[in-house]
Amino acid sequence: MDHSTFRHRRCCCFIIIVTIFISGLATKTESIGINYGQIANNLPSPEDVVSLIKCIGATKVKLYDADPKVLKAFANTGIEFMVGLGNEYLSKMKDPNKAQTWIKTNLQPYLPSTKITSIFVGNEVLTFNDTSLTSSLLPAMQSIHTALITLGLNKQITVTTTHSLAVLQTSYPPSSGTFRPDLAPCLASILSFQAKTGSPFLINAYPYFAYKDNPKQISLDYVLFQPNQGMVDPSTNLHYDNMLFAQIDAVYSALGALGYGKMPVHISETGWPSKGDEDEVGATVENARKYNGNVMKLSSKKGTPLRPEVDLNIYVFALFNENMKPGPTSERNYGLFKPDGSPAYNLGFSLSSSSSSSSSSSSNSSNSSNDDGNHGSGSGAPPHPPTSSSGYLAISSATSLIMS
Repeated sequence: MDHSTFRHRRCCCFIIIVTIFISGLATKTESIGINYGQIANNLPSPEDVVSLIKCIGATKVKLYDADPKVLKAFANTGIEFMVGLGNEYLSKMKDPNKAQTWIKTNLQPYLPSTKITSIFVGNEVLTFNDTSLTSSLLPAMQSIHTALITLGLNKQITVTTTHSLAVLQTSYPPSSGTFRPDLAPCLASILSFQAKTGSPFLINAYPYFAYKDNPKQISLDYVLFQPNQGMVDPSTNLHYDNMLFAQIDAVYSALGALGYGKMPVHISETGWPSKGDEDEVGATVENARKYNGNVMKLSSKKGTPLRPEVDLNIYVFALFNENMKPGPTSERNYGLFKPDGSPAYNLGFSLSSSSSSSSSSSSNSSNSSNDDGNHGSGSGAPPHPPTSSSGYLAISSATSLIMS
């Protein structure tokens, strides 16, 4: 079989699998985003991933670097891209000339065919407790924005950064949400820049961690969007029946306390692992199925209790299980899909077609040499910024932020 025939069959397999996936969800997914991580040695080609992402209904992709193969593969698809600029680049990006060179080299060649709409500069920098990184963050964001203006791209590409939920000092009840006092001055400067340039506040929120650390105190139904009694915020009388919305509104409250209550909040990462170590309570296939399935259904709804009029913008973490991520077992099992394109668990669809599985599996056999690897503890980040090859940091737990 020649390569073109093989690729055609494989793409068809992806489409068959995911068409069933969509019908199983039985809801719109027009505004859903997906995190496309690549810390693995057995993933399908970006060309094949195009079909997968389009078929699950995702319209937005968060990419942790400016991978040229990915950006080229998604040309003329209409899918929006948020491209990451890693922490290891921050000190260099303070120089406007280097910022302009980076954009010219890594982004401009793919515009406008590939729809790049945002650059997130740094990942969870403020909770790294690294003064050099922190002091470089805003200047790097400003330099990137200045470069975009110079190149005439500032109207189509915004500049932002992602934060761990651990930037909050208080999160319960949601109306009491406040930022950590030690981070507030730095955040205020960043928020001022973002308000002027019109970019959203990005937060990585994982109710999974709150449940894992306090399974006896926190209702599993509450974190999984299952029917439950929920909680009422005593200050606002707003009712919350899931933790993610409570976390989002806590961030809105914290922003309001600094005078930026109207700034849009986007969830740049949220997800649930389908497998974990013995001490990773709740990391099961069934819980991952419920959490991620319900999050994807949220895209057809509008707003949280505090901001019912504001569209939800959520990026699910992640597209694939990534076998080379260090850390606990959960780190390698956040994917909606296995590297062969088959679902990691049942989200309401069936894999009855044996040809899909065998065809997709065989296509990766030449790429697979390892099954395991890992990427940083779920309770913190590695001691040094990742290299461009590692893509992104470990998931931040923000375990002190508990809402029951």
